[in-house]
Amino acid sequence: MTEFEEVEEKSKSQVKRELIALQKLGQQLVALPDKALAKLPLTDKTREAIIHGKQLRMGALARQLKHIGKLMRDEPVEQIHAALELQQQMHQVEVHSFHEVESWRDALLAGDDGQLEQLCVRFPQLDRQHCRQLVRNASKEQSQNKPPKAARVLFQYLKQLAEAND
Repeated sequence: MTEFEEVEEKSKSQVKRELIALQKLGQQLVALPDKALAKLPLTDKTREAIIHGKQLRMGALARQLKHIGKLMRDEPVEQIHAALELQQQMHQVEVHSFHEVESWRDALLAGDDGQLEQLCVRFPQLDRQHCRQLVRNASKEQSQNKPPKAARVLFQYLKQLAEAND
């Protein structure tokens, strides 16, 4: 065997670190909702082990995570990491758009007519009269200390506009 043909063996510590990393990935997968888990490139056996792990607690969960870690050796780990990253990015975009719609609603409820004008420019399909009516109803509810039903309706209307525009 020449020096170019040497096969680099992993140390016992390196193998253990890799297995622990796979167990941590398995722990992340157990914490995912079923809908997000369904979108990941996993074999049926691994998916079933993860779903079973969701039902376990304490020591049983620790044993199941070790089992999942062993199953993860045969999975496309890079693809799973990429899919998780994509889901995280999509979640951040959803959160950002949610906060943006909230800020529009809050500005309208505070009486900011400039915000209404900006929304009319951004969303040509916006029904100005309907929007003003929702703002009036929400302000009236707020002044009477009633539950914010109209504010929720206004939020949903703005959210629908934003989603239709995307």
